[in-house]
Amino acid sequence: MYPSLDTWNFSSPLISLWINRFYIYLGFAFGISLWICFQIVIRKQLFIFKGKNSKDESVPKATRDLMTNGYISLQKKDILVSGVKIFYGSQTGTAKGFAASLAEAVTSLGLPVAVINLQEYDPDDHLVEEVTSKNVCAFVVATYTDGRPTESAEWFCKWLEEASSDFRFGKTYLKGMRYAVFGLGNSAYANHFNKVGKNVDKWLWMLGAHRVVARGEGDCDVVKSKHGSIEADFRVWKTKFISRLQALRKGERKPCGGNCKKGQCESSAEEEPFESTSEEESGTEDHQNLNSVVDVEDLGKIMNCVKKEKREKELQEEKSTLVRNAMKGEASERRAMITPALREALTKQGYQLIGSHSGVKLCRWTKSMLRGRGGCYKHTFYGIESHRCMETTPSLACANKCVFCWRHHTNPVGTEWRWKMDQPEMILKEAIENHQNMIKQFKGVPGVREDRFEEGMMVKHCALSLVGEPIMYPEINRFLKLLHECKISSFLVTNAQFPVEIRNLKPVTQLYVSVDASTKDSLKKIDRPLFKDFWQRFLNSLKALAAKQQRTVYRLTLVKAWNVDELQAYAELVSLGNPDFIEVKGVTYCGESSASSLTMANVPWHEEVVHFVRELVALIPNYEIACEHEHSNCLLIAHTRFKIDGEWWTWIDYNRFQELVQEYEDSGGLTNFSAKDYVAKTPLWALFGASERGFDPKDTRYQRKNKSKDISGC
Repeated sequence: MYPSLDTWNFSSPLISLWINRFYIYLGFAFGISLWICFQIVIRKQLFIFKGKNSKDESVPKATRDLMTNGYISLQKKDILVSGVKIFYGSQTGTAKGFAASLAEAVTSLGLPVAVINLQEYDPDDHLVEEVTSKNVCAFVVATYTDGRPTESAEWFCKWLEEASSDFRFGKTYLKGMRYAVFGLGNSAYANHFNKVGKNVDKWLWMLGAHRVVARGEGDCDVVKSKHGSIEADFRVWKTKFISRLQALRKGERKPCGGNCKKGQCESSAEEEPFESTSEEESGTEDHQNLNSVVDVEDLGKIMNCVKKEKREKELQEEKSTLVRNAMKGEASERRAMITPALREALTKQGYQLIGSHSGVKLCRWTKSMLRGRGGCYKHTFYGIESHRCMETTPSLACANKCVFCWRHHTNPVGTEWRWKMDQPEMILKEAIENHQNMIKQFKGVPGVREDRFEEGMMVKHCALSLVGEPIMYPEINRFLKLLHECKISSFLVTNAQFPVEIRNLKPVTQLYVSVDASTKDSLKKIDRPLFKDFWQRFLNSLKALAAKQQRTVYRLTLVKAWNVDELQAYAELVSLGNPDFIEVKGVTYCGESSASSLTMANVPWHEEVVHFVRELVALIPNYEIACEHEHSNCLLIAHTRFKIDGEWWTWIDYNRFQELVQEYEDSGGLTNFSAKDYVAKTPLWALFGASERGFDPKDTRYQRKNKSKDISGC
């Protein structure tokens, strides 16, 4: 049907022309095909923008960051590991030596490395930085035979433990941080073997940190040591750590390729329980080695090795004993509460810091009364001379993180005293000196009354309500005694989380307990306490308050839409503590802060506070509204035992109090006294319903215009 190729004349110019065209078309088609395939491949990573500043949100941010003028820059690479930080807690130097050895191995990889003593590290300020630093953090920590951490790691471990159980931090606080742990211990003390290493691993894991390699455990007992000695145990773990570090630098996420069984992949903190160890991960090979039969010819070598390790262990224990004996009788050095970062933050806020854990600050009402512009609500309710009142605290630390705290949570937190302690004599001396120096700055200032200035230089009252929890200070009773010896009255505020300390507290002029909520859920929401048993502690504190014979006060802070609808519950708490007085105050808005979600909408109007107080008084027998300080948005409810012959006696006879407390001290506490023994009559202008609304007519009220409020003050 078709002519045979044999009949074709390929020498014909026409046929040659068509053959040439065929090859041209074939080459062109092949080139087009290659170009299409190339475009399909590269268009997954190549994006062309219309302009330099245009942004396509469909493009992943990580890809956009690598692009220059719309094209991917092949020179820029994502840094997966920027460096390694090695933290150690050591007493005899073993952990420190291991940290140095690990640092040397990391340096050989060309990575920056920092070796940090945990005693000199402040986790409160710096640990969260590791979330975004792209560092890998290695912890080498030792355990005492009784299960305690070494002195150098004690602070870090205590902070980590509290943070892991603090609901405010949550399970994502350290999400993004990468870490590894090697613990040193002695299996001869099985109950506490490597307890610190296990706990550090667990607490970091609970805070959301990502474990990059399973925990290693070094055993000082050479007989039970997995690899024959603690040094060998560390070398094995170090090898695994370095190997994992290299994999991380290459971008390998899961060495198992994603096919691991749950609990076996060391690259996933979610899949690996925190109890897992390198020993558990070792597999059947290690078990075979442990259970295999030892050749008789090798037995001598093994025994020599064991004897050598035993001698080294004995020498190490002897060295440890000498170190401990040298330290015996000496108090282990504790760290200061005020860290450099905290000192800087509080100093900017106007605090005069004292020693390592105390502070003093000038109250706005002190300044106001120096000018004759009125005193604080304590002046109205109790007769305090605001210009002679020193606001201070012997403890900047607190066990709560209240949403309305005007300090914006710059102060440290804790559930017990774990810092080095300054003596109360020094604290009081420097507090008075600093307070007087701040008063001196008002000499010659326009409006300052000369008589008030002279009186202000002589401190008569001390409001222990500046910041923190003053009752945490171990020497709080000595501090109070020193105040009274100086004829300074004491107004102590506590957050109702330390019932034992309240019971042990010696007489104060007036003892406050903050009752910021009346139910367990609302207290947790508003005060955000650190203690797990915060509610029981709260109730026990109120019961302890009821046993006090001197003046006691409930301090209620109303937060609109948070705690103003719990009237019946508040009434039940009043019957539990039976306080002499109840202060009800609207919350003070302290400005925007990442530490609190409060806004001006949460601040009740004074009329709303009055309405709340009226309803509360209707539910609690033997209590009536006594005083009002409109300027502070505050009212005072008093027990009717202070209404004598139809007149209120809420003020304090301060001279009489000093006489009574001196008799108490002279008798060794046998001669006690009650709140009614030092009362004074309340002036008419301070009473609820008076036209002055709590403003002392001796002063002149000053109305600020277009000025931001100074929210500091007691």
